[in-house]
Amino acid sequence: MQTFNVQGMSCGHCVKAITQAVQARDPAADVQVDLVAKTVRVQSSLPADTVAEVIKEEGYEVRPA
Repeated sequence: MQTFNVQGMSCGHCVKAITQAVQARDPAADVQVDLVAKTVRVQSSLPADTVAEVIKEEGYEVRPA
């Protein structure tokens, strides 16, 4: 499980956008978003840097967890 600190998430739309973006690259990915803790946990075959880039492409700031 990869964990990312993601800034800029505030609502259900953010959760959906990130989840869909990651699953577009890896349909089997398990994406868990915690808006309060500002974390995204991803179980995926994608490398961590790829997942981080996908999240950044959605307009969010990704920091090391």
